[in-house]
Amino acid sequence: MSICTYTVDGNGVALMTLDNPPMNALSYDIVSEIRACVQKALADNSVRVVVFTGAGKAFIAGADIKELERNNSKEVTVKYLENGHELMNLIESADKPFIAAINGFALGGGCELALACHIRLADESAQIGLPEIKLGIIPGYGGTIRTPQLAGLGRTYELILSGNFISGKQAAEYNLVNRAVPKGESVNEAKRLALAIAKKGRPAIKTAMDVIRKGRELGKYEAQQYEREGLGALTETENKREGVAAFFEKREARPVDK
Repeated sequence: MSICTYTVDGNGVALMTLDNPPMNALSYDIVSEIRACVQKALADNSVRVVVFTGAGKAFIAGADIKELERNNSKEVTVKYLENGHELMNLIESADKPFIAAINGFALGGGCELALACHIRLADESAQIGLPEIKLGIIPGYGGTIRTPQLAGLGRTYELILSGNFISGKQAAEYNLVNRAVPKGESVNEAKRLALAIAKKGRPAIKTAMDVIRKGRELGKYEAQQYEREGLGALTETENKREGVAAFFEKREARPVDK
């Protein structure tokens, strides 16, 4: 039985669930299986948006500590981390939006996977953190990179150097998640948001994601040029013509994927 699976509704919203009891811990093989599941969803034309969550009381509660205990080799560790970086980069660079529905513990690699998603919603009581320092190590799946981009340097030092957990509510204050929602509602809220996105045409969604992502890497004027090129290309699409027609006809636009 697969540990990471997804189901797709009629609107193109995929619910991807990691089910590795009791706490959805990440091992090398589990990371590889999640990556395969993500690749499958990206290649699946019926999928427009992905909501990622964990079964049970944890989103992902971090690394498999038994596997970590057996590993005392730098070479093995580097290979292990490359596997994780490939997964996180695959999600972050995806042209389909990934929404993390943080329903419980999101620690270590679990927190890092959520940070790689494009949007994050968390139960207000969820426990989020990067506790690797307590094991004598540091985050290795991009936590030292993505956390300061979202929370700033001071809060990144606080989280990584202390290893303390924060609640979903506090994570929203730290800008680590988009918003906190009532306990037990993260998946439902994520689905509602995913539906709003899924109703939009793929050309505009893909272009917006690409321009936003590239804009962070380019200088101001280069980013503006890239934005102009992206919008310019969209004006020639059927999706744009449908959107404008729907506006004048006072109706909801149909998603057109060309």
